[in-house]
Amino acid sequence: MAPPTESRVTGKYIEEYRHVEERLAQLGHELPGPMTGFARLHRKAMEGGALAMKTKEMMALAISIVVGCDGCIAYHVHDAVKAGATRQDLLETIGVALLMGGGPGSIYAAHALDAIEQFSPDALKAELQEGRP
Repeated sequence: MAPPTESRVTGKYIEEYRHVEERLAQLGHELPGPMTGFARLHRKAMEGGALAMKTKEMMALAISIVVGCDGCIAYHVHDAVKAGATRQDLLETIGVALLMGGGPGSIYAAHALDAIEQFSPDALKAELQEGRP
């Protein structure tokens, strides 16, 4: 596994989420085969089954923290909140990531806390009031 790289947008996870969405859409147009396959894998892996989508998103968040992927943190905090995860759910997810990731995981756990706060209902309401979807 490659060492974690410094986040280019630490503290701006809503912008990171939007940026990743745009770039993935472009890749989907320019590289439809692999991206279509990955999109299908994502949908099938995250759909509800024995584990609820919320649980799967929190698992993905913990992994995102451990591997040090800020774009993944943005994506999975966003999707976990959308699936009904509470702040406490997400904080406990960070705790599991800390257990599994040790010291480096603690840095990305701090990043995940930024993302949780940025995707909170109050923060999202402020974003909408500023005219950002």
